[in-house]
Amino acid sequence: MGVVAGLIAALAWTLASSLWRGLATSLSALQLNGLKNAIACLALLPVLMGLPWHQEVPGLLLLLISGGIGISLGDSFYLAALRRLGTRRTLTLESLSPLAAASGGLLLMGERLSSLAWLGTVMVTVSVVLVARQQPPDGTSRNDRSTRAQITGLTMALAAVICGVTGAAVSRNVLLTTDLSPIQSASARLLGGLLLLLPWLRFNRAFPQPRPKIARWPRVLLATGLGTILGILLQQVVLQRLPLGVGITVLSTAPVMALLVARAEGDHPRTSGWLASALAVAGVALAVRG
Repeated sequence: MGVVAGLIAALAWTLASSLWRGLATSLSALQLNGLKNAIACLALLPVLMGLPWHQEVPGLLLLLISGGIGISLGDSFYLAALRRLGTRRTLTLESLSPLAAASGGLLLMGERLSSLAWLGTVMVTVSVVLVARQQPPDGTSRNDRSTRAQITGLTMALAAVICGVTGAAVSRNVLLTTDLSPIQSASARLLGGLLLLLPWLRFNRAFPQPRPKIARWPRVLLATGLGTILGILLQQVVLQRLPLGVGITVLSTAPVMALLVARAEGDHPRTSGWLASALAVAGVALAVRG
């Protein structure tokens, strides 16, 4: 169940990332992150109202902090990188998460991984090297194609990895030590992500004029439903059922699935891009088996 949930979550994040990248908006990454978190919290309001605040105070507070780190900061860095690097390259850089997660699980939580799991984690990480130097998609703006913007994008993607893994580690610890369900923990994390972003939620000029041909709100709602609600809910299932390093590795199959949307973004993965995807799949298989 943990592996299946991880693969579905990776697909949901891939599709949501492509939708966010293609959204015509003047919102900053922080504002866009706040918007999707507000929509997600509204959708999960019945769950939020039923959270056991009196019985699980320490755990819920940790989940709020986890959401602040992993969702407020991590997703904001991710959305900023997405604009500069494109879906496939950003998701591939996110594959650094398994190595960081495995190391964190070993050092902080005492989790032991087998040799096969470590090998799989390293293989997924090596795939990052094969694609990080490739050019951004054709649709990337001229300013975002500059060397400086690309370095900024790479830096933000790495920051997103650090924040994401840190938030996931805190969340997994809560799931293992409390009776909170995955949907309760996901809701609490989203609330924490929203609270930290409240100062930036000013949407009076959210979308530029004139209006584009493609409607934006259906795209926003679909991307939020796929990536923020479904993706984070399934992530909590993964963190509950799999060791941290293995769980993050399964979630990091998104770069492979990003090949499905590459052509639509004007992205042209070379032989090294396809090789990196195959390497990532093999690495995930070894990590799960180990």
